[in-house]
Amino acid sequence: MTIEQLKYAAEAILFAAGEAVELRALASALEQDTRTMHAIMQDLIDDYQNRGIQIIEVGESYQMCTKADYFDSIKKLYQAPKRKVLSTTLLETLAIIAYSQPITKGQIEEIRGVSADHAVNKLVEYGLVDEAGRLDAPGRPILFGTTEEFLRYFGFKNLETMPPMPEAGEQLRLEIQQELDFESTGLSS
Repeated sequence: MTIEQLKYAAEAILFAAGEAVELRALASALEQDTRTMHAIMQDLIDDYQNRGIQIIEVGESYQMCTKADYFDSIKKLYQAPKRKVLSTTLLETLAIIAYSQPITKGQIEEIRGVSADHAVNKLVEYGLVDEAGRLDAPGRPILFGTTEEFLRYFGFKNLETMPPMPEAGEQLRLEIQQELDFESTGLSS
């Protein structure tokens, strides 16, 4: 296949998938190495710069989607419901998860000082948070982390592109992490 044919094939795969497709899967399907496939995808992203749809990079995956500029037009046609509004409680809980992940519900409750059941369940329902494993501790509590939907929702390419915590917040995060590390070693009384 020529480079143009590879671009068209990748475009067709993304369109048919309707969700993010990992770079490795694209490379495998098109019998290319990941470096070549990455270059092809960057070229394809550039091709879509002045169009109504775009190809976005989410982590090490790619997805075809509409540009936010045209949301109102699409909404009118399909009468799509408004985007879920995140309450202050949900945003606080999501911030704790995003900056401390992976983290258990109990650890979130220690930080917030209130039950996190409802907030975590809503964030899971919205697809912004998901199970990220289990803590190696008695009861093996579920660890939560953010999802690709979280990255898309807030417009981050990956977790490293999230804004840094303010200095006071970073100090608090370090203290919390030290306390959580201390508790997970089983040394707490």
